[in-house]
Amino acid sequence: MRIYTSSALGLALGLTLALSGCNPAMQAYKKGVRHFDAGEYNLALPQFEKAAKGSIDAARLNYYTAESYRLSNRFGEAAPFYQKALEANTTEPETRFNYAYALKSQGNYTAALEQLQQFVANAPKTTAKPVVDKAKREIETLKAINAIAANKLEITLRNMSNLNSPNSEFAPVIRGDELIFTASRKETQYKNNGQPMLGLYKTKLNARPDETGTTAAPEPFSTNVFQGDVNEGTPAFSKDGKAIVFARGNNGKRKGGLDVDLYISRLGEGGWSQPQRLPISDSLAWDGSPAFSGDGRTLYFASNRAGGAGGIDLYRTSIDASGRFSRPVNMGRDINTPGDEMFPYVGPNAKLYFASDGHPGLGKLDVFVATRSQGVTRVENMGQPINSPADDFGLIYVKPTEGYLASNRPGGKGDDDIYFFQEGTGTSTDTTTIAQNPPGSTGTNAPKVVRYFLAGTVSVNDSPVLPLDSAKVRVIDDATGQPIAEIVTDQTGSFGKYPLQEGKDYTILAERKGFLTRREQFTMQGKSIPQVFLTKAQTDTTFYVPLLLDKSVLNKTFVLENIYYDLDKYNIRADAAPELDKIVVILKDNPTLKLELSSHTDVRAPDAYNMKLSQNRAKSAVDYIVSQGISADRLVAKGYGETRLVVKNAKTEEEHQRNRRTEIKILEL
Repeated sequence: MRIYTSSALGLALGLTLALSGCNPAMQAYKKGVRHFDAGEYNLALPQFEKAAKGSIDAARLNYYTAESYRLSNRFGEAAPFYQKALEANTTEPETRFNYAYALKSQGNYTAALEQLQQFVANAPKTTAKPVVDKAKREIETLKAINAIAANKLEITLRNMSNLNSPNSEFAPVIRGDELIFTASRKETQYKNNGQPMLGLYKTKLNARPDETGTTAAPEPFSTNVFQGDVNEGTPAFSKDGKAIVFARGNNGKRKGGLDVDLYISRLGEGGWSQPQRLPISDSLAWDGSPAFSGDGRTLYFASNRAGGAGGIDLYRTSIDASGRFSRPVNMGRDINTPGDEMFPYVGPNAKLYFASDGHPGLGKLDVFVATRSQGVTRVENMGQPINSPADDFGLIYVKPTEGYLASNRPGGKGDDDIYFFQEGTGTSTDTTTIAQNPPGSTGTNAPKVVRYFLAGTVSVNDSPVLPLDSAKVRVIDDATGQPIAEIVTDQTGSFGKYPLQEGKDYTILAERKGFLTRREQFTMQGKSIPQVFLTKAQTDTTFYVPLLLDKSVLNKTFVLENIYYDLDKYNIRADAAPELDKIVVILKDNPTLKLELSSHTDVRAPDAYNMKLSQNRAKSAVDYIVSQGISADRLVAKGYGETRLVVKNAKTEEEHQRNRRTEIKILEL
């Protein structure tokens, strides 16, 4: 059990009941579904078990059962039910995706690879791109699993048996002579998985924690930092030890993990203060697993807030002399993947350690270490026995060669356990093994080199799409602002290929007479190929970028995507600003262009009111663009009210919103 586990982090099922009858199996099934929808997976499971004794649709019943195990972080137990759901021809599109990860958690890499390959080959077009990207990356990981498993370190692992329990213990940190950790020991039960809710606990350490562990029974960390009806965990202490940041929330209500935020408590004469929610928390997201840098000036944390790489990402925020936190910054695509990254920790060597299921690893979560040199970030798997097919996470060092981590691998007291590790002491006492014949092999461990290149095409943005010759293309290094290449496209509209450097950002600029100049951003962040995927001493890889140029024709109209307004409002919403920024770029790249911005409303108001509202909306869009440095005489604001509806006879809110749009029209070239 971990504080990030919740119904809110699961994928929406969208299942509907079209069943009838009053027999016991049907009643149990419906009751199980109600618990499931409420995120009460541990209460749903016995109901599904009762329902299995009747003639309930096998595909749905087994899928619900598998998802209940997965969403309460019991992947291994989910596997046979995913298999049964597939055998019953379930139509849920991500069944194979989740089944693959359940198999991987059991060390069954060959079967996991087969399931992911089938998933990618048959994924519907509506499947979320981060899910497909994660599956493709995981396929490469499973093909190279031999090379990952070959990374073995001389480390002894010892279960902190007098600290751990059949429930969950994880996220250990040291403060003075005390070990502070997260454990499920509260009186209130968490209906997600049936365990007690999480809280913060402390215990005194022996001089040699690897021998007998702790000296006293754990007790609550602080009565002030304790709320019985929510989950609390993943503590981080400031450099002076007088401030603690931790995660709190997820009381089991329907919204699940969306109410998990970061809190801070400070140590005073009367003890620890009542926790206060940190303003860097996102009320619409899960925020957790904080960690301070060595100097205490940076706070790292994990979040699934909007704008990330796909799942849970790592973020950082700076802390000034007054204790104020800056706006959080995403750690970038070299660290974050379409999967989950969490449990950051900055070691005494200034290296960043974290857990991930998106980087190449042996299990669901593996521990990785990131280093940065000359602008390039390298992420390496910590190898065995730190990592296993199970979840391994929350690593910290207390000495250069000693530390703690958490794992739910077989052989522990139960669920997540805390382990002590010591480097350079011979064979590990951990019993975890790797699959006998995992697929794939990368052969030699010699250093390998990758050369990266950029190429692409320029075409007319029309139907049909035709290649465009004689277009001038420049590739610009964003760091210096200087072009690294200039070329004119050939008869096929092609250009390239140009060498790229890892970690750098580029801009591709394409222009041709009679067309609007097009600017495309390209980053090498997150595009480096991990060493375990390489099979040759030198590998060349080329990224292809297609550019579509719009004809510059008088009175041509373009519909702007995602420029919407709330009902009866004309202010620029946050989701509209990025789209208007693209217009700013077009106007800067095409200095003789003059545009009309037209705004439109829905029909839910009188005509005169809508005309005035649309004029205000168009003016707001123009004012925003002018605020970005564009001359006002190049823009005309025009409101059309409800005279040009996209969806006539609109009924749903989504249809009405499509009518509340903004368009641009070329007035002068």
